[in-house]
Amino acid sequence: MQPLAADDPTTVGPYRLLGRLGHGGMGRVYLGRSAGGRTVAVKVVHPHFALDEEFRARFRREVDAARRVGGAWTAPVLDADPDAQVPWVATGYVAGPSLTQAAGDGRPLPEHSVRVLGAGLAEALTAVHGLGLVHRDVKPSNVLLTVDGPRLIDFGIARATDNTASLTGTGVSIGSPGYMAPEQILGKGVTGAADVFSLGAVLVYAAKGESPFPGDSSAALLYKVVHEEPELGALTGEVRDVAAACLAKNPAERPAPEEIARRLAPEGAARLVAAGWLPGALVEQVSRGAVQLLDLEGAPAPVPPSGPVGFSSPSVTGGSAPAGVFGPPDPGYAPVPPPRPQEPPLSDNAPAETRDAAPGRFSVSVSATSSPTSAEGRGRRLSCSVALAVAGALAAVTVGGILVVNMLPDSGHKEAGSAPPTSTPAPPMDSAPPSGTAQPSGTGPVPEFYLGAWNGPAVQAGVAFGTFRVDLEQAAVGKEVAKVTSTDPLGIQCVDVLTLESVDGKELVAAGEAAPDNPGTCAKGSHTVRLTRDGDALKYTSQYPQAGDPTADLKRVPKG
Repeated sequence: MQPLAADDPTTVGPYRLLGRLGHGGMGRVYLGRSAGGRTVAVKVVHPHFALDEEFRARFRREVDAARRVGGAWTAPVLDADPDAQVPWVATGYVAGPSLTQAAGDGRPLPEHSVRVLGAGLAEALTAVHGLGLVHRDVKPSNVLLTVDGPRLIDFGIARATDNTASLTGTGVSIGSPGYMAPEQILGKGVTGAADVFSLGAVLVYAAKGESPFPGDSSAALLYKVVHEEPELGALTGEVRDVAAACLAKNPAERPAPEEIARRLAPEGAARLVAAGWLPGALVEQVSRGAVQLLDLEGAPAPVPPSGPVGFSSPSVTGGSAPAGVFGPPDPGYAPVPPPRPQEPPLSDNAPAETRDAAPGRFSVSVSATSSPTSAEGRGRRLSCSVALAVAGALAAVTVGGILVVNMLPDSGHKEAGSAPPTSTPAPPMDSAPPSGTAQPSGTGPVPEFYLGAWNGPAVQAGVAFGTFRVDLEQAAVGKEVAKVTSTDPLGIQCVDVLTLESVDGKELVAAGEAAPDNPGTCAKGSHTVRLTRDGDALKYTSQYPQAGDPTADLKRVPKG
């Protein structure tokens, strides 16, 4: 947990905030305390989502569905205000480390602990599925360990089996690489059997300290889940048999959660927990954390009604936890980089005439004011500006149900009001230069046809896998000519930098190198990229085994 920053609220609804637990694609998660002394986890969505009425409706349905889940092995939803100016939801706080923190880096749990873990999670899924819900993101970071047993958290993306509640867009796969079921990756119907597959992967992680489908990139992980058998390692006996059955590729061959619970704990998980289920070192860690929690005190502040909560930025700034997470962040999670504006952001304090001068930009401010009641209190007015660059500043294309936004700055962009660049007019699209001849333009050899932004669906390792965006600019041989942004089905983005090797009227060849600041799940290394002209389109091919030798069919992104 981190202390509250200057741009964090001190209260949300009736809860006084004590610290920040994490943040992700949909909001921030805080540790809070009610007036009666109960400790809770409060999730506050990002203000720009609050402007979307469709999001509000879905959020409201998700909260209603999550309220129904209140089994012994879950974190219950206690309170929520989906109609607040900035919606929020509060769940019971679970004082314990995540399975990622407890068993990661090759530190497996004892076999007895794994058995109890599996039985408790199976009983939790039995209750969830009995309500007609599918969790859809069972993974180690969403499993918390307490002396009273395991807890399954994060119902922020749980989906009703009647398809009436979802926080995701059509066609977007939600889950975590290495723990998603094959049918989930392939975009087929997701049922409770997908949660069972994820449970099997979690059991292997608890027993081995690593996923049954290890890999260096999202593409490799997803490919292995679909096409390869799991690595069960040193699992033995009934736990191994249960994990193997859960990880069957065919959903119909997986056992039901109640069968799993019965096989692992015939008399119920509670009886095994009561006898002690965690190793001594973990019990000490949990106890120490509970004592520290009692000593936490937040800054005194009046308790305002539900309403606006201030943020310094309207966009995701690189969270350490995925969307909907109520508990600790997943150290292995690779966040989605935020869209980078094509022109420097304007200060909220800039003169109105300066702000208005930027074309296609508008600002929505959400503010909150708190008044300190002591010398240690904090009083401030917080605001956020949602700046949407339209009219040519951002280009968006929907491919396969995934909204892909221009994530990279146009290196040829000029500030508003500056003189436009001069260049040779582009030839007609149907006038391809002769084979083997370059068509110089400006200061480089790249023909005008290639220049600009291109976007389209990609295939990696033989699997349809998100989208590729290529932003091409004028360059000489040996210089940077393009950036390639790949967006996988989970929204994780990887950037490759292309250096021009050769180009003619039919094909551009470049050397690719992974950007140094890519997330850890991105493939690394050098590779060769070919962009071949196909009428008015481009065919992207790459000799890049680490990324599954990706290909993509690219179409030009229309300007403004």
